[in-house]
Amino acid sequence: MIETLVTFPRLGKKDARSIAFELLPTIFRKKIIAIALLSAPVLVHAQKAELFPLSSIKLLNGPFLRAQQADMKYMLSLDADRLLAPYRKEAGLAPKAQNYGNWENTGLDGHIGGHYLSALANMYAATGNKEVKKKLDYAVAELLACQEAAGNGYTSGVPGGKAMWQNVADGKINANGFSLNGKWVPLYNIHKTFAGLYDAYTIGGNESAKKVLLGLTDWFYNSFSPLTDAQIQDMLRSEHGGLNEVFADVAQLTGDKKYLELAKRFSDQRILQPLLEKRDALTGLHANTQIPKVVGYNAVAKAGGDPAWREAADFFWSTVVRNRSVSIGGNSVREHFHPTDNFSSMIESREGPETCNSYNMLRLSKGLFLSRPSAHYMDYYERTLFNHILSSQHPETGGFVYFTPMRPGHYRVYSQPQEGFWCCVGSGLENHGKYGELIYAHKGDDVFVNLFMASELQWKEKGLTLTQTTTFPESERTELKLALKKKKKFVLMIRKPSWVAGTMTVSINGKPFVPATGDSAHYITIERNWKNGDKVTVKLPMETRAERLPDQSEWVSFVHGPIVLAAPMDTLGLNGLFADGSRMGHVASGPIRPLDDAPMLVGNEKELAAKVRAQPGELVFNIPQPVVQEKYSKLQLRPFYMVHDQRYTVYFPFTEASKLEKVRAEMKQKELVKITLDNNTVDRINAGEQQPESDHAFKGEKTETGLFKEERFRNAKGWFSYEMNNKEGNASKLRVVYFGRERNRSFDIYVQGQKLASVEMKGDKGDDFYAEEYALPASLKTLRGKLEIKFVAHEGSTTANVYEVRLMK
Repeated sequence: MIETLVTFPRLGKKDARSIAFELLPTIFRKKIIAIALLSAPVLVHAQKAELFPLSSIKLLNGPFLRAQQADMKYMLSLDADRLLAPYRKEAGLAPKAQNYGNWENTGLDGHIGGHYLSALANMYAATGNKEVKKKLDYAVAELLACQEAAGNGYTSGVPGGKAMWQNVADGKINANGFSLNGKWVPLYNIHKTFAGLYDAYTIGGNESAKKVLLGLTDWFYNSFSPLTDAQIQDMLRSEHGGLNEVFADVAQLTGDKKYLELAKRFSDQRILQPLLEKRDALTGLHANTQIPKVVGYNAVAKAGGDPAWREAADFFWSTVVRNRSVSIGGNSVREHFHPTDNFSSMIESREGPETCNSYNMLRLSKGLFLSRPSAHYMDYYERTLFNHILSSQHPETGGFVYFTPMRPGHYRVYSQPQEGFWCCVGSGLENHGKYGELIYAHKGDDVFVNLFMASELQWKEKGLTLTQTTTFPESERTELKLALKKKKKFVLMIRKPSWVAGTMTVSINGKPFVPATGDSAHYITIERNWKNGDKVTVKLPMETRAERLPDQSEWVSFVHGPIVLAAPMDTLGLNGLFADGSRMGHVASGPIRPLDDAPMLVGNEKELAAKVRAQPGELVFNIPQPVVQEKYSKLQLRPFYMVHDQRYTVYFPFTEASKLEKVRAEMKQKELVKITLDNNTVDRINAGEQQPESDHAFKGEKTETGLFKEERFRNAKGWFSYEMNNKEGNASKLRVVYFGRERNRSFDIYVQGQKLASVEMKGDKGDDFYAEEYALPASLKTLRGKLEIKFVAHEGSTTANVYEVRLMK
């Protein structure tokens, strides 16, 4: 039965209504959150829930089954020998094929191999496909052979890893955000191998994977547990995925507490401590570096660690969901957390929410739900699954999306199987094979129905088959049919979503069901002696709402039930729609449209949604009334996950009629400056940001990154350099952004080894950021290809904080 009491930090034991009442002032001070979770329950069930094996859930006809099948076709097209080549090389074995390109032969060799194991395990469990199983078994056997060749439990694709790991074990540690001892995030890379082996065993049922996993974990333990806590925390400055999570999982798998201790020690205290204090210190941080750590904090708590770590993870989840996420459930700009009170970069950037972030936020949501089942986790999970994850795969080619721009009139880029091997290809391979994992859950004999998705649950141990028939979200109903070998008494708990408009109704065998007094407001619970053939019909009335960005700026998206709507635009200028193998191929590099030309809505915020009219029988909506520009009067809104191969608008600027001309004039002036700068830019780096620097071959000595006025920077007491692309040979100057008050810094700037300028920072440029331009020598202006840009500190000094570097026409 349902628990009605739960202990909250600083609140003690109270009933759900009392807690909700006390929290209302805090919630309303936040005004309108990005995702419609204001009615989110604090409590539904205090006891832990359990997942059903993925193999017990079958998807039925619908968009998720189609996505699953497209994913399976994509992963089966990959050559396992090419993915495993980095592992064989590191083991001293002859590779059976050449590495794939892209990220797989430029330093992150082997990272997709780990994802591949997880993806195959998920897909085999979900479908029972024998070809998938064959590939999984082959990949594990290859890793076992590599491990046996190494002789010490080690197996990894990190290029030059053996020597590098030995240096780290000896205490020779040089860690930066995206490197460790000169290698591209090797801890992150090897985490994918750990996670893949764990999934291959626990989900895919491959016994050899357990042997390889435990051997690799023991190698890691023996190599690095002798380091001091300070040395380990120094290592963890480098992106390391969710190592703490997998070590906690191994501790539960084996019952050996030494692995739990390893998980605790490999938990980043710089992130954990503010979260324990319920403090959001995330602005400017690389988002997907942090989320897996937090998944690990919850896993450590689950494995017997400090339960306060679970509350820290929950606080992180809450602040990211409510204060840092857009309507599709995604977060971050250019992979970094932006300020909570300023989403302008989200609207302006072509590099919007990253798919890996949402992949990991769903993993965090799952873990938190299982430890303390509550419908508000599932509200977010559903929103993100339908809108970000489902939309991140091309429905025909199966290609995956890295960035999903929220900039009006922009577009997404999709991977190709033999070309792109970004992180979001790895997580994408996993995403679409495990849709069934949280449709249902159970607590003892009681069953949760969390998601409204056409599917079939077979609980063989209990003699129950539960079939869910629905075309949701195209219809506002779902039907649950029970097949039982004999009558059985249990509770069926059907989630009542926060988005339900009016009354959610339930009938059993055609007769209305009236929930008992005291039932949770967020799950309808039905306890009865169920018999074979019982049928439960659920009606889920939906309405269309306008949701502002969390910073309360005048931008809205339209959401119908949990489904984010987007306006398809046109197919002009879709440069690189299907990415090649180039380093920056995952970015939608086509021309950006001026924001002042975005479809502008006029009217009171509360009235906008009422003017959106649905076409009968379709998830298609007309928005003629509130749109200012005549050319957009025929725009329609459709579910975002259905919009592909074209430009689109999710967020619309709006204003009241009396302010229209002023607002449009201000937007036009602001956009003119930005568009002109963008059009004259040959190449650009946001200094101090992980992926842009990695994509531009960052190197350096005695250098560090930081955050000032919510902007990332890089400086050095030694030097740092980038390789910038002058592909067309049309660069004429270098543009560098500094801060005006910075003083007593002196350094030189070099291009291709030629000194471009000596700079003395005197602090006389005002209290703001400013740009300095340096003309390139004539000999370099027409030089096509890569140009090395190097900042070198003078003896005894430091370079300025460099915020942005551009090659300009």
